[in-house]
Amino acid sequence: MMAALQVLPNTCLLAWGWRRRGLATGAGLLSALAMPPYGIWVVLALTLPALVWLLDGAVEQGNQGTRWRWVAGFSIGWWFGFGYFLAGLWWIGSAFLVDGDRFAWMMPFAVLAMPVGLALFPALALAIAARFWPEGPNRVLVLALVLSGADYVRGHVLTGFPWNIFGYAFSDMLILAQVASVVGVYGLGLLVILILASPAVAFDTNARIQKVMIIGLSSLCLVGTVLFGAIRLIVLEDPQDTATELRIVQPAIPQAEKWLPENRDSIFERYISLSEQALEGDDRDGVERLLIWPESAVPFLLTASPEAMVRIAGVVEGKSSFVTGAIRAEEAGGQTDYFNSVYLFDSDGTVRDAYDKVHLVPFGEYLPLEDLLNSLGLRALVTAPGAFQPGFRGRPLTLASGTSFLPLVCYEAIFPALASAEGPRPDFLLNVTNDAWFGDTAGPYQHVSQSAMRAIEQGLPLVRAANTGVSAIFDAKGRLAGILSINVRGILSGQLPGKLSETIYSKYGDKIFLTMQFLILILILFLRYNRTSRQN
Repeated sequence: MMAALQVLPNTCLLAWGWRRRGLATGAGLLSALAMPPYGIWVVLALTLPALVWLLDGAVEQGNQGTRWRWVAGFSIGWWFGFGYFLAGLWWIGSAFLVDGDRFAWMMPFAVLAMPVGLALFPALALAIAARFWPEGPNRVLVLALVLSGADYVRGHVLTGFPWNIFGYAFSDMLILAQVASVVGVYGLGLLVILILASPAVAFDTNARIQKVMIIGLSSLCLVGTVLFGAIRLIVLEDPQDTATELRIVQPAIPQAEKWLPENRDSIFERYISLSEQALEGDDRDGVERLLIWPESAVPFLLTASPEAMVRIAGVVEGKSSFVTGAIRAEEAGGQTDYFNSVYLFDSDGTVRDAYDKVHLVPFGEYLPLEDLLNSLGLRALVTAPGAFQPGFRGRPLTLASGTSFLPLVCYEAIFPALASAEGPRPDFLLNVTNDAWFGDTAGPYQHVSQSAMRAIEQGLPLVRAANTGVSAIFDAKGRLAGILSINVRGILSGQLPGKLSETIYSKYGDKIFLTMQFLILILILFLRYNRTSRQN
């Protein structure tokens, strides 16, 4: 039995050259199964220990020089990252098939370019790990420190891209995900790595005290995470639903049809028809209704179309407040600037307020290094009427009743920091999006799952309106209160859940994660000092 269990550690330890790169790539490919829509998080209990053993083997074989350690660690991390991001993000290529005649040739390059670039983060992390790789069981702590640190850096540099960071491995296990209300998703990622990499030390034959301590620490983290989640889900009293009734319209318009000029009127009529259905029936005294359309709902400038505004006013007047994603145009200095915005209308059909998207999608909504890339002919990648301009800052919008919400447009919902704004705490988070670009692939499911994590972190309900993708209502504990699945045309009705009191994460943000990193570093240094003292 033990001989059989030793097969994987021995294979990793003895691997060399292309076999080591192949094992690292395979570990990355399998690790992507931990993410939605699969959610097979236990696979990390196999692939993360494999990373530990691969580093063990590389460091032992190259113990004659520091440079070897840097190179070997970088190679293992890059191939692992390449496999992980290739398997987790391949669906991005489907966006290039929407206008296939013009962009299909780019798809293979895009599908490969993102994993090639994103793999640099785990590559640098494991290069650092290999340089300081210890012999004892505390090397699991080193792996958790550097890999979770790489996720944090990836979420911030070059505008950031915190997609599929390790914390989302627990996103479908609500009892495990609740601890994000304290440590955030980056802190949750550190716990995921620490807990699921620790089986590697079970095969260690020395340093028994440290071995027991590391396994004990990871077990304590797992038990603590489960207990905290159980208390928050079961013992912590659920807030009462509010008096606000939600009506979310999901028109399910294929992306290839949305911007065709001949479809303009039929798309608008579809929204109007669904909205009339959503608001029909008695509207009761004291009950507030909120009608919601998704991101850039109609294929024209809404506020520049008086006929459309009159139709909308006729539908919502006296019945409902109305929120929609829409492109906003603003004249400035003789030119027109465009914004990807969220409009809030009062129940009389007048515009009450607007929010401009702050965190735009590179290449999708604006062109980074515009002068340089334009000269290379890459202007065609930008789909906006001109490049979008970013908004100034995130801020809540407030209905006439006093109910407030913080808008998050499209992938703004994957950034933990954007779900927290200065000023009074909102009553809910509103994510408007359009995932039709990616069809029925893994992308829309990953997107909605990551959005729901913001509800747990902030202790606020999250309401999601998608053209198609997944429209949903999550309560303040991240539990699903209503859903319209992908490619379904219809209306999602539900009561707005109440909010919880302010969470620790909403007060302190990622300072908690950075403190965890510091404490792990101190523990590593202490164990290293203790081991050296014993050997002397």
